[in-house]
Amino acid sequence: MGPWNRMTNQIALVLAILILAAVGIDMLIFGTEHMVFLGKKVFALLDWIAFWR
Repeated sequence: MGPWNRMTNQIALVLAILILAAVGIDMLIFGTEHMVFLGKKVFALLDWIAFWR
């Protein structure tokens, strides 16, 4: 593995902050009604990924 194939703590933290900021902005602009739909889809994706593990 080369130096570009690593997930460092700094990269993980930046990604987490970006994702949380995107969700926060989405909730401010569009409201929270669709978050239940997105949550159900995320859990379905996790179940599908777990099947291939």
